[in-house]
Amino acid sequence: MVGEKFTLMQYSVSAVLGLIEAGQFVIPEIQRPFVWKRSQVRDLIDSLYNGYPTGYIITWKNPDVRTKDGVMANGKHVLIDGQQRITALMAAISGLEVLDEDFNKGRIRIAFNPVAEDPTKRFAVQDASHLKDKRWIPDISELFKPDFRQLQFVNEYARCNEGVDMDELYETILRLKGIANRQIGVIDLDHSLDIDEVTEIFIRINSKGTPLSQSDFVMSKMASDTEHGGNLLRKVVDYFCHLAVKPDFYPQMIKDKDFADTEFATKIGWLAKDYEDIYDPDYGDMLRVAFMYSFNRGRLSELVSLLSGRDFLTREYKDEIVEDSYEKLKGGIQKFINEYSFQQFVLAIKGAGFKSSKLLNSQMTLDFAYTLYLKLQDDPNIHKGQVKRLVQKWFVLSTLTGRYVASPESAMSRDIRNIEEKGFLQFMQEAEASELSDTFWEITLPQNLETTSVNSPAFNTFLAAQDYMKSSSMLMKGTMISDLITISGDVHHIFPKAYLKKNGVDSKGRYNQVANYTYLDTQVNKAIRDDAPCKYFGVILEQCRTKDVQIGNISEEKELLANLSENAIPETVVHMTVDDYDGFLVERRKRMAAMIENYYKSL
Repeated sequence: MVGEKFTLMQYSVSAVLGLIEAGQFVIPEIQRPFVWKRSQVRDLIDSLYNGYPTGYIITWKNPDVRTKDGVMANGKHVLIDGQQRITALMAAISGLEVLDEDFNKGRIRIAFNPVAEDPTKRFAVQDASHLKDKRWIPDISELFKPDFRQLQFVNEYARCNEGVDMDELYETILRLKGIANRQIGVIDLDHSLDIDEVTEIFIRINSKGTPLSQSDFVMSKMASDTEHGGNLLRKVVDYFCHLAVKPDFYPQMIKDKDFADTEFATKIGWLAKDYEDIYDPDYGDMLRVAFMYSFNRGRLSELVSLLSGRDFLTREYKDEIVEDSYEKLKGGIQKFINEYSFQQFVLAIKGAGFKSSKLLNSQMTLDFAYTLYLKLQDDPNIHKGQVKRLVQKWFVLSTLTGRYVASPESAMSRDIRNIEEKGFLQFMQEAEASELSDTFWEITLPQNLETTSVNSPAFNTFLAAQDYMKSSSMLMKGTMISDLITISGDVHHIFPKAYLKKNGVDSKGRYNQVANYTYLDTQVNKAIRDDAPCKYFGVILEQCRTKDVQIGNISEEKELLANLSENAIPETVVHMTVDDYDGFLVERRKRMAAMIENYYKSL
């Protein structure tokens, strides 16, 4: 025992694989797809063959829980680090199929040449050449089967490869099979550790320092629980998230007969025809929403404890808490995957002007908005016809204020608690009063627009406002901003970049200000070239007089003024040169902020 936080042990490769087969060490049934390259599997086998260290694996013991009849049920050990290595061993040595990134099952076969002159080339990922060349053993997993007969194998190999030293061959095969006895270090973390401690230990041990997410812990807990259906719920989460991104994965999913026969397969089947990308949740998003909806809590670490059966008051672990927690989580997941709810939520986001995934900055903000949508659907104090509108306003408010960007779990927990205590309408009213004051609209928001980032929440909300208000692009009446965002457009400079640089404004931080950006039709952008605004707008003013259209399609001065207004561009731009640039930026930020304010208040 090293301290009280973990136990350090050594297991042979065969013992680890045996513990996995026996269900004591749990690798998720539908794991993150196997992401190692096949060459990495080969290198791992080569390292074991040569006796090189291969690093520790880390497990976290589920707590022993007291069942209803008073008996203690022993917790299983969940693999939280080393899954790729263990999966590689299962593939190469045990001959098991693994899942690729498309969730297709397949074998990874490692070939071995016992008579290779170059010791660095003994192992290879099997290809057609290894099946033809008798010097190669095409698949080393054959040697690890219980019925493998070494003497018979050596004799057969020698018969096909004349001149082989039989004693040396026998020793080489024995050494290869000795991989099963190579030792792997196992760090078994105590169940009493909280997630923060587990993560800290993981980072200190793992040389890459890759952080573990709390949703990873939840998924591991679910995978290890067959008694309460956690492993099935994990499949639902994995399959839903994969289908959301790749609908044509559906035929692969239904090949999983065990899952295809469950109620959930039908309930997520609609995703096979859904190619919308506004909200493509990963498993962390899905778990977070289901948890917040069902438990009225915002910290996923608490879900890990609840799925372990922890009583927060007595600090004991009880089976009835596990059972109740899985039942609640199941309810939240069922709500999440409901076709009507999911699609109506997406329509609400798009209806607020966010019709392109380009405009969406924060997945956490989307997660809370979907949670809110599900909760308001159940709220008897909210008229059903108002749910979408309220969700839209909250989404825009939380996007503009960055509410769920820094310390999102704390903010979510606080907001859920306040909504439960006060009701959403009062909570919303108080939030608007404190977050969206006159100072915010007139000072803070224009300051937030003083940026070069086209992905900034303020600029994206401005574009959403233009979409919502059906704004035409600059100088092209009828060519909508929404079409340019979603189809083929790009942002371009109102004061052309080359013009500014030629006239001394040569800092990216100045000429690439978002207040100098607007979506333009490609032909308009080409016609503007690198001219000063006063020059190309001079052409526009002239065509309004002569009706001889040279740039865009505007031929009336009142149309020009309306077009500038819907793009939040000051009318004085038609006379501006480089000397007016800084003043233009200040004025346009004010107008962009005012447009966002009008948009928000009209939702």
